Amino acid sequence: MCTRVPGVPTTHAAQPAKGLALVPALFSLVKFAHTVFALPFALAGALLARMEVPSAARLGWILLAMAGARSLAMALNRLIDMPLDARNPRTASRELPSGKLTRTQVVVFSAGSLAALLVAVSQLPRLTWVLWPVPVALFVIYPYMKRFSWACHLVLGLSIGIAPIGGWIAVTGEFAPAAFALWIAVAAWVAGFDMLYALLDVDSDRLTGIHSVPTRFGERGALIGCRIMHVIAVAAMVVAGVLVDAGVWYAVGVAVCAAILLWENVAVRGGDRRAVQLAFGVANGVVAFVYFAFVLIEVVTH
Repeated sequence: MCTRVPGVPTTHAAQPAKGLALVPALFSLVKFAHTVFALPFALAGALLARMEVPSAARLGWILLAMAGARSLAMALNRLIDMPLDARNPRTASRELPSGKLTRTQVVVFSAGSLAALLVAVSQLPRLTWVLWPVPVALFVIYPYMKRFSWACHLVLGLSIGIAPIGGWIAVTGEFAPAAFALWIAVAAWVAGFDMLYALLDVDSDRLTGIHSVPTRFGERGALIGCRIMHVIAVAAMVVAGVLVDAGVWYAVGVAVCAAILLWENVAVRGGDRRAVQLAFGVANGVVAFVYFAFVLIEVVTH
């Protein structure tokens, strides 16, 4: 996420992973479990584009594009943030600073991830090929934002928020107002919970000059900012549903998502570290899954 804690350099490097050991090391590098934040929304965008389930082939290419993009984003983030991670006791055990993976291995993995993305978009509508540099540029910009602007949360949101608009364009080959509404929804949702996550490191970030909403506006500012972002997210979900003429099941799904986000914002009152971690690791994954599940029900029963 946006913040990093200063620490001491690591003194004992692990042996770089080789052979089959590379697989779990790379899965850990890209935090594969966090795919739940973006993938359900990409699939939701594909479903809502024509209010029908796309062909298996189309879904397959969308999944490959998402896997390539997500892996590339995390690998670039780890490469760019390696000096910060090495000074942070909380992140010093990550694959690059600990020596479990080498820079060369991660660069090669990044190239492979980009290749997977390009292969996938080459099989999708032409507009996806024209636009693929946009998310890749955001993947590079985001890690640097925390070094000079508290708006890093917004850039992260815009980066992940591309997922549903990408799924939409992969099906229709064109933009639509509903797709932009979905982008805003996911971008605001991600930016909001990232503001909460930044509360974990606010004191040390102030000492080292790392920028975030909590370091600039304090804990209260982060809580208020998160609530504003999540209100925008729910409102954008509603707008997207209206634009695609969604029905009751979609409305129920948005209501459940709103309830979960309400709980998340109430639970982290006071900056409770355990509550923040629970909200980040569990509640947000549930939001993504719930939204996709109800979109699927809506489309199947439409």
